[in-house]
Amino acid sequence: MNLLVLSRNPALYSTQAIVDAGRKRNHYVRVVDHMLCDLVTGGQKSEVYYAHQPLQKIDAIIPRIGHNATFLGAAVIRQFENNGVFTTISSDALLKVRDKLSCLQLLEGKGIPVPKTLLISQPETIPYMLRQMEPYPIIIKLVTGTQGVGVVLAENQANAESMLEAFHATGENVVVQKFIKEANGEDIRAFVINGRLVAAMKRKAKPGDFRANLHRGGTSATASLTSIEEETAIRAAEALGLPVAGVDMLQSCHGPVVLEVNASPGLEGITATTGLNIAKEIINYIEQQIL
Repeated sequence: MNLLVLSRNPALYSTQAIVDAGRKRNHYVRVVDHMLCDLVTGGQKSEVYYAHQPLQKIDAIIPRIGHNATFLGAAVIRQFENNGVFTTISSDALLKVRDKLSCLQLLEGKGIPVPKTLLISQPETIPYMLRQMEPYPIIIKLVTGTQGVGVVLAENQANAESMLEAFHATGENVVVQKFIKEANGEDIRAFVINGRLVAAMKRKAKPGDFRANLHRGGTSATASLTSIEEETAIRAAEALGLPVAGVDMLQSCHGPVVLEVNASPGLEGITATTGLNIAKEIINYIEQQIL
């Protein structure tokens, strides 16, 4: 097969792991920076150009789209979709999952448990709406944040009001979320491919932090999920139309709740933690769909 990885950096671990896995299966694999693609829509044929040449005879694309490239990344994916090229992430699914509030709304609509979350539209309603979240502390998140960036803990209402007023003043879109104290700074990353759990790890925040992201200094260990945790992860990926997804969950006193779902989950942490070749699983999935 002729495979195309959409990635800004061929040297990134996840990108290189997918390239290596594809080539070991004797596929032709190329990395293209989606931010440098030109698109032609209309006329006799829609095309994607890269380095002054049309990208043709592509069997499948594997998008690795960062948060700051979501709009153009989705446009490039859609162009390939219009030409009948298989993709591991649809353009619509990418746009859905990148907005934290929309993602949670879609999950809740499918009956998947998520933390209590607020979007406060105007400064005048901040004090009243924050009373809906007692007791404290609570979490305040940038809608488009990633890897724990733009996630802060508010210890009391005065602290939360000050933060939200500052975010409103700068035009940043944020959500307010219930703090799951019983999670003890731990979360679960479940990797789902084609409706099947292929790997899972438990991440723990470094001392003094509440964010369990490995990029923030957290640690990880292989996790064995309960049947309800596995079912929740698979349902979350399916609800958002993601055949390849990283589902982040917290264990609350009422069972697992989904924090967010990642459309381009990193492979390095979960591969190193579990010893499983996740990139190979992605290539296997593409082969099953095309060959």
